[in-house]
Amino acid sequence: MVIITADDFGLHPSVNEAVERASREGVLSCASLMVGAPATADAVTRAHRLQRLKVGLHLVLADGVPVLPRGEVSELVGPDGRFGDAMVADGVRFFFLPKVRRQLAAEIRAQFEAFRRTGLVLDHVNTHKHFHLHPTVLSLILAIGRDFGLRAMRLPHDPLAPTWLKPWMGLVRWRLDRAGVAHNDYVVGITQSGRFDEVALLAALQNLPRGVGEIYLHPALQSGAGIAPSMRDYRHADELAALVSPRVRERIESLAIRVGTFSELVAA
Repeated sequence: MVIITADDFGLHPSVNEAVERASREGVLSCASLMVGAPATADAVTRAHRLQRLKVGLHLVLADGVPVLPRGEVSELVGPDGRFGDAMVADGVRFFFLPKVRRQLAAEIRAQFEAFRRTGLVLDHVNTHKHFHLHPTVLSLILAIGRDFGLRAMRLPHDPLAPTWLKPWMGLVRWRLDRAGVAHNDYVVGITQSGRFDEVALLAALQNLPRGVGEIYLHPALQSGAGIAPSMRDYRHADELAALVSPRVRERIESLAIRVGTFSELVAA
């Protein structure tokens, strides 16, 4: 089985429109919702009318805005009120500074609570820029998520990743298994992030490893910095075109690939 996910749902109206089109006309099965993003309300409205689309929480702890007021997360944000993108430095602070860790826990809980208020069923959880690879972030998500029905998470294991990363991914896998949280076996999309066009998606489908995979993309009607300043090189429109491509659907059918959701892993 392969799960086909759109990240950054709620980031921009163009993203939301693309997610709806890819769900209705294409092969998209899941979307990951940013609950504090500018177009979240529109995304939630669309999600409620898309019966096939399963929605999860895309926790934002870097390169984005918090859900809590700035005064409650002052150790997590810069003068502009945004999370930064110095993830290594922030990770060190998460691990060593209790005050920072308390604010981090409060923000994670607030984002889970915001998702609950949408009325959507929580299909899965992942993090913007895979920040749950950090042990402190993962620990907090697993502990807090129990109160909100957390049952499945993304394991961001790319089979093409460097060998030195494999033990770390093995540890993340072990922690998810120990917590009873379902997960995919591998992802496709890290090395193609922002440029997952039709050719790349066809190739990925042709060469899927064994097990349960997740292919994640960043579709939108427009591309680049118009979606977010940090995405100026992203080809969002090409990724939407890939998701609605008849050739992609034909490839899935010819290879007898089952497209599913994280909820199916929980039910298995």
